[in-house]
Amino acid sequence: MASPAYYLENHKDKLIILDEVQRIPGIFQELRGIIDKNRRAGHTTGQFLFLGSTSIDLLKQSGETLAGRIAYCELSPITVTEYPEDMDRLWLRGGFPDSLLASNDKKSLLWRNNFIRTYLERDIPQLGPRIPAKTLRRFWIMLAHLQGSLLNASHIAASLGVDGKTVISYLDLMVDLLLVRRLTPLHKNLEKRLIKSPKVYIRDSGLLHALLGIDNQEVLLGHPIIGMSWEGFVIENILNTIDRNQIKSYFYRTSSSNEIDLVLEKSGNETWTIEIKRTFAPQFTKGQRLASQDIAASRNFIIYPGIERFSLTENTEAVGLADFLNTLMMSK
Repeated sequence: MASPAYYLENHKDKLIILDEVQRIPGIFQELRGIIDKNRRAGHTTGQFLFLGSTSIDLLKQSGETLAGRIAYCELSPITVTEYPEDMDRLWLRGGFPDSLLASNDKKSLLWRNNFIRTYLERDIPQLGPRIPAKTLRRFWIMLAHLQGSLLNASHIAASLGVDGKTVISYLDLMVDLLLVRRLTPLHKNLEKRLIKSPKVYIRDSGLLHALLGIDNQEVLLGHPIIGMSWEGFVIENILNTIDRNQIKSYFYRTSSSNEIDLVLEKSGNETWTIEIKRTFAPQFTKGQRLASQDIAASRNFIIYPGIERFSLTENTEAVGLADFLNTLMMSK
């Protein structure tokens, strides 16, 4: 756009959509004056819609120049509530539409591998960080093998031949790009010795499987990552369903291994615990019960691959993922 101010001024009565806006970050300075002028004329919202990849520098700049004038909306990949037809397909291929809706698994995997390569070789360098694509790919693959594990930066650093601070900077980048989720521990019971390291997950299950070379459902079901893959898939669906301004999410683990995979702190001092099991015979174990008591949970759920819903204790239910997501939406 050679003269953005002229173009935008002559289309001020329309919603203007700017795609790949991360490639023209300097435009925000010009937009500020246009937005303020339109606001004085009574057009307070709906002037511009920005689309594009997340950029740390871009977010910082837009926050400085458009503070009070801009709101952010994170668009997640497709969830189970949006694609209830085949949960196993969604789990295997992930929620990117071109991957999910490909005519076969081979074409789906090809799309994901091309996505990963393009992100590493083109998109990330355009956003500013000068990290060798080969190094970042190794880091991404290592995180895939460590899906759902506690972060051990020194261990990863030793494998990559860098220091711990560099590993944290790589992780920060992947989190900011919405490719990796860093789930923080809940520190509610100060009398317990609690784990303080976060857990890390590749957010999209299809990208996780591509990084690990898992190309079909049969391979996935026999792979050692199956439990952690299912756990990450469930957590991502839940966190993409809740209102994160109203509900806070954590995991809980003590040094004695009493653990809850996901804790949701809702408004009104209501706390739900969610344990995720890849088994058709879920049980409420002693460790889960003690962890639930530690944090005074009001309700406990065990999410499993089945569709039947049944009680395990007075305030504990086993429930399928789609059913639980509906429960979440009804409780808003």
